[in-house]
Amino acid sequence: MQKWIVLCAGIILQAILGGIYAWSAFVPPLTDSFSLTKGQCGSIFGLTIAIFSLAMIPAGRMLQKKGPRLTAATGAILFTCGYILASFSGGNYLMLLVSFGLLIGTGIGFGYVCPLTTGMKWFPDNRGLVTGVAVAGFGGGAIILSSLTEHLLTSGYDVLSIFRLTGVVFGSLALFSSMFMSEPAGENGQNGKNQPLQLKNYLLTQNFALIFLGMFAGTFAGLLIIGNLKPMMLKMGLNEFNATLTISLFALGNIVGRIFWGQVHDRTGSRKTLLISLVFFFVSLLLLQVDNPEWLPLLTTTLVGAGFGGCFVVYASTVVDKFGVKLFPRLYPVVFLAYGLAALTGPALGGWLADTTDSYQSGILVSLAVIFIAAIIIACIFDRQPLIESDSNEELANA
Repeated sequence: MQKWIVLCAGIILQAILGGIYAWSAFVPPLTDSFSLTKGQCGSIFGLTIAIFSLAMIPAGRMLQKKGPRLTAATGAILFTCGYILASFSGGNYLMLLVSFGLLIGTGIGFGYVCPLTTGMKWFPDNRGLVTGVAVAGFGGGAIILSSLTEHLLTSGYDVLSIFRLTGVVFGSLALFSSMFMSEPAGENGQNGKNQPLQLKNYLLTQNFALIFLGMFAGTFAGLLIIGNLKPMMLKMGLNEFNATLTISLFALGNIVGRIFWGQVHDRTGSRKTLLISLVFFFVSLLLLQVDNPEWLPLLTTTLVGAGFGGCFVVYASTVVDKFGVKLFPRLYPVVFLAYGLAALTGPALGGWLADTTDSYQSGILVSLAVIFIAAIIIACIFDRQPLIESDSNEELANA
């Protein structure tokens, strides 16, 4: 019974933290009421994602030393403080940059890693599926917060009040959920007191480098698309309603993809899943270039979202498959840096290419090239070295 409580708490925590993907709902009131530029709003979001990915490294260390409950609670407190500070910013750009980029970004990083690690330990036979379910909550958070924000804005609330409400209500719920984060009996030991000395043995392996490459390729393409999705769809000829609808369809695909690819990984293993997911993403992007018939962009946007969402399951599960669940909270945050790198490059490059060429097709072509190169390299050399299984070699992991 306890494992289901932990899983449910993890899903709730992930959904709250995943509300950061609803950032675009805050952009119009921030630009209209406080004269922030779209570039400034974009930099706030980009810094938040980058800090989120960086924060997972110290979060992984804290998780191993102090356990998931304290780590998740730390994230929830930082998340709460960030939104409350933002509510008193008066729309000042630097204060919002600190509130979101530093506090909320760090809070998300500390909270995000806990449900993944604990879920894998409670459900060792279904790690891919459980990981998918957990991170699906993160993908669904954007739908929840964006819908709530739109409702509150139309009801007369200003954006700063919404920040305060989000911090108090959602932050309290995140803190409450973190209290249920725990590991199975026998898993609470402090694994590898001197493990930092051994981490390079894993980071410098060929398989780890390929996992990092695959994560970057998939999230680069996904962030380039979602960062420019609505104007891209308008450019393709969709009307305002359908162009806006594609944002929700991308989020829906993101949720479904996270669950679906977890099941695929459990059934086919790491190497096949990596290749299948990259091929799926490649084909989805190819279809996105076809703008007729009119319903096709709606379908392909959903498929692209599913490919993007799969990145957060496939590569997490592959880290466990190749290096073991005990090293997951130390190794996966490094893999997640690929996502941070993609966040700093993908959306900005897509927008710059659109400004330069007056078309989003060049950005899609770059994404196709990145995924194609990653798929070829992984197909050629992934798994062609002895595996390092930390669960079966505890002497090395605990040296």
